[in-house]
Amino acid sequence: MNHAHHPTLFINDDNVAELATWPSAIEALSEAYKQPISAAMVPPRTMARGEGFWLRSLCAVSPSKEYMGCKLIAASPKNKKASYLISLFDQDTMRLAALIDGNRITDIRTAASSAVAVNALAAADKLDIAVLGSSALARSHLHALNATGRIGKVRVYSPTQANREKLAQEFAELYGLDIQAVASPEEAVKHANVVVCASRSRDGGPVFDAAWLEPGMTIVSVSSTLPEQRELDVATMQAAHLIVADMPEEVLHETGDSLVAIEAGCDVAAKTVSLSDVMTGQVQVRQKPEDIVIYKSVGSALQDIVTAEMLLRNAKTADLYQEMQDSIVTIDR
Repeated sequence: MNHAHHPTLFINDDNVAELATWPSAIEALSEAYKQPISAAMVPPRTMARGEGFWLRSLCAVSPSKEYMGCKLIAASPKNKKASYLISLFDQDTMRLAALIDGNRITDIRTAASSAVAVNALAAADKLDIAVLGSSALARSHLHALNATGRIGKVRVYSPTQANREKLAQEFAELYGLDIQAVASPEEAVKHANVVVCASRSRDGGPVFDAAWLEPGMTIVSVSSTLPEQRELDVATMQAAHLIVADMPEEVLHETGDSLVAIEAGCDVAAKTVSLSDVMTGQVQVRQKPEDIVIYKSVGSALQDIVTAEMLLRNAKTADLYQEMQDSIVTIDR
C-alpha cells in the first residue's frame, strides 16, 4: 500500500506545546463559533467503562468544512494514568489526515473558548479580572485572557497563600501584568468586571457567593462539569440575566450549578443560550449595562476538533510533525 502522497501526520506532545499559541487558538474558535453549528455536528459524548477505568469519546464535524475528528480519553483513576488522542479525518476524501497527542488540548481549548466568550460578553474595554483558583486551568485562563489584549488588572485568590502568590509573581514577570494575590475571595471579586471561577471547593459547595455580585459583571464558570460539582450558588444563577453555555443541554442537565438552581425553582433553561447564538448575533447579551451574564462551560468536542485543526495548520506551516510511514486504508464504498 502506498500512501506516500497522502501521509498521516503525527503531532506529538512537544510539537503541540510549540504550535499552540493562544492567539491562534482564540481566533480559530472565534471563527468556528460564528458558523452555523447543528446539534448533529456535535453529538453527546460517550463513555465505555471497565472496573476502575474508562474510555471516553468526543466527536465533532468542524464548521470549517475541512476536518472531522474524535478526541479519545483513556483514563484509569485507580492506576492514576490517562492518555489523550485526537484523530482528524478529511471531510472530502475520508483519509486519516492526522493523529495528535491530546494531552494539552483540554486546557488550551477550554481557556481559549472562555476568552472567546469573554471577548463577546464583557462590556468594558478593560477587563478587571478576579481569578478564584490557582490550578493549571486558572493559569491557562490567564494566558488566554492576556492574549485578548484587554486586561486592566488581576486579583487572584486561592486558599493556599503560597499558590496564589506564586501565580501572581509568575504572571507579573511573564506579561508585566498588574496582578496581586489577595487574602479572600471577596477581596479578589470587589470591583472586578470579569470573574473566572477555576476551582472546586473541598466540600463540593459553591466557591462564588451572590453577595459579591456587582452590576454588569461577567462570570466564567469552568470547574463544575458534573452533577455532584458546584461552583456558583443558587442566588447567582437566579441573578444572572443570561447564561451562555458551550453545550446548553449538558450545562442544564448535567452540572450541579444548574441542577440545584432548577430544584430551587430557578428557570435556568429560559435564560440559557448557546455560545454560537451569541457569536452569530442571534442573541443580545445585555438588555441594560448592569445585567449580569454567566458563561458556563463543560467543554465540547467542537472545541477539541477546531483546536486540533488549528494545530495541524500550524504544524504544516512550521514543519513540526512526523510523517507516519504507513496509514489506514481508505476504500471505495
